[in-house]
Amino acid sequence: MKVEQAYTLLNTITGEITGETDIVAEDLSNVVDIGYKIADIGGENWVDNYVGKLMNQIGRMVFSTRKYDVSIPSVIMDAWEFGSILEKAHATMPKATENESWALVDQEDYSTGNFTFYKPTVTVKLFNSSVTFEIDNSIADKQVKESFNSPAQLVGFFTMIQTAIENSLSVKVDALIMRTINNFIGQTLHSEFPDGTYEGVTGVKAINLLKLYNDKFATEETQLTFEQAITTPEFLRFASMTMSNYVSRLSKMSTLFNIEKLERFTPRDRLHFVMLADFKNAFGSYLESDTFHNEFVSLPESETVPYWQGTGKDYSLNNISDIHLNIKDGDATAEVVASGIVGVMFDHDALGVCNTERNTTTQWVAKQEFTNYFHKHKASYFNDLSENFIVFYCA
Repeated sequence: MKVEQAYTLLNTITGEITGETDIVAEDLSNVVDIGYKIADIGGENWVDNYVGKLMNQIGRMVFSTRKYDVSIPSVIMDAWEFGSILEKAHATMPKATENESWALVDQEDYSTGNFTFYKPTVTVKLFNSSVTFEIDNSIADKQVKESFNSPAQLVGFFTMIQTAIENSLSVKVDALIMRTINNFIGQTLHSEFPDGTYEGVTGVKAINLLKLYNDKFATEETQLTFEQAITTPEFLRFASMTMSNYVSRLSKMSTLFNIEKLERFTPRDRLHFVMLADFKNAFGSYLESDTFHNEFVSLPESETVPYWQGTGKDYSLNNISDIHLNIKDGDATAEVVASGIVGVMFDHDALGVCNTERNTTTQWVAKQEFTNYFHKHKASYFNDLSENFIVFYCA
């Protein structure tokens, strides 16, 4: 074991924390052990400090076993055993006609009117695609026993590996679910702004909160940027009011809030509201924290995501609020590049993950004495463009 003397550093630290000296640069390179990889182990640090020949023993083994919690919006639906197609039927609201009970004409013959057939207008949409992947690993317990002191350590080792597999599955499924939401964001932005220009404009299904605020309250000299807006209480109050308005607007029958312009309404108990965490947290820090009646400025109940597509390299506001993807546009594809996305509202039936299948197959390799495990995952991810979906953004 390598043993370093720390008295000089500790005397310096004592002076810093008791106010006797200024804060100085501290060399912690020999104090905090950052560990060694097996390939980097040298001889002198791993033997005793008496005769210098006895190999140090492992006193405790810690397995890094931490289960990754799912942190994506709750859009997973049911599964089924047989068949593959998800079929959705929609009946169009019939038009009103004249009530002839109050327009009777003397001597008029009404004998044929009662036998007219009125066919309902029904449309059917089919979803029949899935995404699949697998994660493979091999277990060779016989060969690795020599590295452990007990069955408990061996079990702990393989538990660690299994947890890593579970975490990998969770990360990948989370990513696919977020892409299901991102695709609908892209479809909505492309529907509202086919030319690909999202900055300085706003629409009915894609609401540019920053433009609405600047147009209403700011002068040419006081125009806010996105970075300034999320720390400005006046903007946050305006954003809260605007987003809250759409909860009641979506609850009323309308053709405005879905791409296919069908009659749709979304009651509150069927509404999903997902917000960018940085944007939602700004309300608590810059608005609600110093507001006496914060119930008047609180946002509708929502789920949060730390980013839509990824963190980039620095978790900058631009990166976490950005999407860059290709979407289907009829038989072609369209590129959508947009930033400043802060939230989405959508109907429960607008998107989802269904028909999830997960299974593991195994293969024993007798000659080399190890077992292969193939962890397989398949699910269907869908967007129904006839259902209500709203994008809130700042650009």
